[in-house]
Formats: sequence, structure tokens, C-alpha cells
Amino acid sequence: MNPTLLDVPTQLETERLLIRCPQPGDGALVYAGVVESIKELRAWPASLAWAVAEPSIDAFERFCRDSHADFLARKGFAMLLILKSENAYVGGSCVHGFDWSVPKCEIGYWCRSSYCGRGLITEAVTAISRFAQDALGARRITSLPDELNTASRRVAERAGYLLEGTMINERKAPDGSLRNTCLYALTA
Repeated sequence: MNPTLLDVPTQLETERLLIRCPQPGDGALVYAGVVESIKELRAWPASLAWAVAEPSIDAFERFCRDSHADFLARKGFAMLLILKSENAYVGGSCVHGFDWSVPKCEIGYWCRSSYCGRGLITEAVTAISRFAQDALGARRITSLPDELNTASRRVAERAGYLLEGTMINERKAPDGSLRNTCLYALTA
């Protein structure tokens, strides 16, 4: 299978969210959400290594442009989560780590601090997982939250992912500490 030949929508809609591929010019939007949420994001440095770096509009503009190119090349599917009622950026998600021979992939996600606790990320992960299965043909999607990240674990569980196990000392944080990672999977 040649994934570049897949016809893939660049945006999805749920009841409350517009979920779309990053575009050139979106860097400032992402930057504002990350800056607001940086303390919470940095609580998980082994999982969210990108959040350790000092954020800048230029860095997130590069991220948006690179993610747009990766989306078109079918290398990764980063998505911005926009709350339709407020036209507000509420977080991000990415489907990545493809093994097209299975086919399988991984999903990651985060929520802007001021929008946590509303079920928006569960809504997004459910829709993006369906997108990965239907549009990309994924037969296995994994989510790999830190064992202590209960909010992320609850999102995976509410989105229908099953805990397959906990990988002990699976990741190394920047401070050298080893972290346990939960392996959740959604299978077709």
C-alpha cells in the first residue's frame, strides 16, 4: 500500500469541535495555547519532550508548516482542535508512528489548560481514532500515556482503548529518571 495515494480529509467535525490539519500561519495560535499550558505540559517531560524547550511563535510556526507537509506526505497527521462555539484553540493531537504493513499507528493528545475537564479531548480522540481506522485503514492504534498521567489515561479509556499493560522503566525523563508507560490499544 502506498499511503500517499490515500484520499484523506484535512478536517473533521464533531458536535463541538473542528479538527483540522495545521496550516501555515497557525503558529501563533498554537503558541498561545502552549504558553498557557506549559506548566501542565512540562509535568510529563518523558512523554511530551517538545514541551521542555522554550516555546516561541517561530518554533510553532515551523511545527505547523512541517506538520502540514507531513500530512500531505502521509507521514504523520497532526491536528488542531478548535472549539466551534468560541472559535478557540483547545489542544492538539497527532496520529503518527505508522507501520503501514499492519497497518498500525500511535495517537497522542494534549488539552489547553483552560479547557480541561469538558470532555473535549475524549471527543477529539474518539473522532480521530475513527478517522485513523476509516480513512487510514488502521487496525491497531496505541496510546502511550505516562503511568501517573491519570487524565490522559482516562481519555484513552473513555475513547474505547483497552489497557494491555504497563511497561516498566520504558522512558527516560530529561532529569534521568525512568518512567513507566501504560500501553492502551484500540483494535479493529
